Amino acid sequence: MFPRQSVPAPSRNSFVLSFLPLSPLLCHFNYGDDYRQRFLEAVCEFDFFHLSFILNQAKIYGPGFSYKEPFYKFTAKLLFENAKPYLKEAIVMIDRNGNREFRIQLEKYLKGKMNGDRETIKKVKTESSHSNNLLQLADMVGGAVARSYRTDKEKPMVFRRMVRRREMGVQVWPRGLK
Repeated sequence: MFPRQSVPAPSRNSFVLSFLPLSPLLCHFNYGDDYRQRFLEAVCEFDFFHLSFILNQAKIYGPGFSYKEPFYKFTAKLLFENAKPYLKEAIVMIDRNGNREFRIQLEKYLKGKMNGDRETIKKVKTESSHSNNLLQLADMVGGAVARSYRTDKEKPMVFRRMVRRREMGVQVWPRGLK
């Protein structure tokens, strides 16, 4: 099985959001299929739901998409706009990415865009996915969904079927992925 710290134990009503660039360079890609299967079988017994956002980078262009920070803010905004109806005073956990100043800017940006008539996002935290079980869960679930859109994989739907009962939605942007 898995070491205790490797298996996420989502709390009741946990909600996993995953942003997935459509590329094979996801953390999910580095694990063998046997490990992925055992991991997903174990975590699907917990009470969580997921909403995924797939970005087809090959179909987007413009000056803002050439720089990491504006690109990341834009995609985070799209993801959270879709999740907004399900979030209330959420504590958002993001994989540590970028420098400290960027993380502070991202938190202000998300709160500013999402918090209007009600507090959708209470706090944004960053941690390394290697040390956070919920981020590991998001990586694995996100990888299962992303794999289902890849044409270079044999049996691309096998892992997505495992997490489908926990799926609240998947959005592809821009449309017309396949």
